[in-house]
Amino acid sequence: MALPEGYGYVPSSLITIGWVLVWQSIMVGRYRKRAGVEFPQLYAEQAEVKDSAAALRFNCMQRAHQNTLETAPVLPSELSWQGLKYPALAAAICVAYSFARIAYTIGYKSGQPKRRVFGSIVSNFSVLGLLSTATYVAYQLLPSC
Repeated sequence: MALPEGYGYVPSSLITIGWVLVWQSIMVGRYRKRAGVEFPQLYAEQAEVKDSAAALRFNCMQRAHQNTLETAPVLPSELSWQGLKYPALAAAICVAYSFARIAYTIGYKSGQPKRRVFGSIVSNFSVLGLLSTATYVAYQLLPSC
């Protein structure tokens, strides 16, 4: 089995997720410092959040990062499978996911979690699109195994 023309777009698009995660990590560190939340505490306590907008924004930023870490691990396998038949589409959906995670993060870190909805919808549809297409491609390849 040979890789299709354009398959190089698939691993290249995965790099965008790495950059999003690095950016989110840097932002978590900045917001942690502003809120005065010491390590190893993962989030600011509810009492801190009630008294401090910085603590609320830290919790929102931390949650945006954690949520991205929850969804990102499934993408490499989905991209690998979808890329076998539709490499440009797979790469485009991956990049859309990355931009959606940026929009999600910007909305969430505002301290008003409802602002994350647009990015959440786009990134969730991206994941579902990749998963659906990857499942279809895997199914198509089963008889030839």
